[in-house]
Amino acid sequence: MTHSPRVGLFVTCLVDLFRPNVGFATIKLLEKAGCQVEVPAAQTCCGQPAYNNGDLANSRAIAKQVIELFYDFDYIVAPSGSCIGMLKLHYPQLFEAEPKWEAKAQAFAERCYELVSFLTDVCQIKIEAEFVQTVTYHDSCSGLRELGIAKQPRQLLGDVQGIKLKEMNESDVCCGFGGTFCVKYPDISARMVSDKVANIEETNADVLLAGDMGCLLNIAGRLKRLNSSVKVYHIAEVLANMTNVPAINERG
Repeated sequence: MTHSPRVGLFVTCLVDLFRPNVGFATIKLLEKAGCQVEVPAAQTCCGQPAYNNGDLANSRAIAKQVIELFYDFDYIVAPSGSCIGMLKLHYPQLFEAEPKWEAKAQAFAERCYELVSFLTDVCQIKIEAEFVQTVTYHDSCSGLRELGIAKQPRQLLGDVQGIKLKEMNESDVCCGFGGTFCVKYPDISARMVSDKVANIEETNADVLLAGDMGCLLNIAGRLKRLNSSVKVYHIAEVLANMTNVPAINERG
């Protein structure tokens, strides 16, 4: 980068509540890339649960709050394709009947990036990390289908010393989380995550990585219930050399 951009970190609810280490890893990576990182204390949910369940009034109210809070930053970055998909794609759609807010939401959306995409596509960062493990990678639906993130995480993992990536079958198939999908359709969700776990274990990998906490928590829970030895981390933790904490499926 030719200058130090001012980046607003959108922490996400799941990182804040269940895995703060991912937030700290994200800050470390962004600062390593030369960014000035700020974490607005007043931030809340991106509004995706309300949006997915048809509560458009509250979705718009939340979106306006987020846009106003982060509007002055050069970039808005989150360690989640799901949340950034909401900010980048769905916020402008929410305001199609409000031209002024639609324009503001679109200008905001153009500066929103998922972490891995931002590090590769904008910062072109060189990773300096070591992780002597065999890993496999799950492509989260929102990151892959809404944001086109597939090559970027693999590119960054290629810079990590000692790592061995073994691709699983159907890495691009949903894990069954899908936000409130797993609550509405628990039997279908359980079958989907069971299929995902079977594909993970076929690789004989030591570690599962992904870029979205919803997927990671869902898969980690299934692995733990099956007493699997596969550990689960967010990719940011590996890239930032911050895996000296219990894996996601080793908590509690």
